[in-house]
Amino acid sequence: MASVKRVNEVVREIDRPENDHGAFVSEAVRRELDRRRRVELRRSLRHPHPECARLADQGIEQWARGLPEEDAGALVGSSAGRAVRWVPGEGWAEDGREAFVTPI
Repeated sequence: MASVKRVNEVVREIDRPENDHGAFVSEAVRRELDRRRRVELRRSLRHPHPECARLADQGIEQWARGLPEEDAGALVGSSAGRAVRWVPGEGWAEDGREAFVTPI
């Protein structure tokens, strides 16, 4: 019964400044989920999975040397995409310059 009383107290606190309870609760939940994801990311960075740590210790060059000797260029066909660039406030836009190629 104590938990119901606490919930009622919280709802009364929400009632004072807010008219749209659903929006208030949705925003609060979204913020809490974001906070928890950031906490989990920090934990993961402090204590990486052993395989990730081993790969990081190995270094990218050594890792790349361990890949099979095949034509890596054939894996991604740059002619199958188009050049795009990020425009702040607008998003991705086609770009005449060579920038980033993404598949269509």
